[in-house]
Amino acid sequence: MKIDSPKIQEQLMTIETTQVLESKAEYRNLLIENSSLDNQEATKASFENVIFRNVIISDSSLEQFEFMDVVFEHCDFSNVNFSSAIMHRASWINCKFVGTDFSNSRMQNVQITQSVGDYSNFRFAHLKHVSLTECSLISADFAYLALQKMVLDNCNIDQAFMTGTKLKGLDLSNCQFDSLALNMEDLNGCVISPYQAATFVGLMGMIIKS
Repeated sequence: MKIDSPKIQEQLMTIETTQVLESKAEYRNLLIENSSLDNQEATKASFENVIFRNVIISDSSLEQFEFMDVVFEHCDFSNVNFSSAIMHRASWINCKFVGTDFSNSRMQNVQITQSVGDYSNFRFAHLKHVSLTECSLISADFAYLALQKMVLDNCNIDQAFMTGTKLKGLDLSNCQFDSLALNMEDLNGCVISPYQAATFVGLMGMIIKS
């Protein structure tokens, strides 16, 4: 699956030193690094051509933020409320978003690699051309997603919630899980491995006799 990468122009960037994120502010052409932003509360801010590097945001509510051509490197945004966010051409690399709320968000051309998003919430999100690679997503909530070309590659999705999400075309064959919460009818067209087939037989209440 082809995913458009962020169109980053580092030559235009200046270093951002602000410690407060403001509602409806426009952040453009910035390098934000080695920062810790706590107790932020803002809505509808937008970011374009921005790199977040070694940034920690905690105990914050940042609803309806917009990110276009943005890279997150070695960031920790655990337990942040990013609900109803819009992301287009964004990359997350070696980040933490444990318990982070992305519900009702719209993500297109988003790549998330080698990151930890256990207990994160993507419920009711619209995901188009989204790839999660080598991520821990234990107990993440992927229920009622609108999917258009999503990849889960070598991720731990044990105990993830996928109820109400049509999984047709989604390849889970190299993901790790012992159980998932889902509706069996949503599995139609999903790709799984022979080993995983036994797990789904158990979900159907059937018993394999050796």
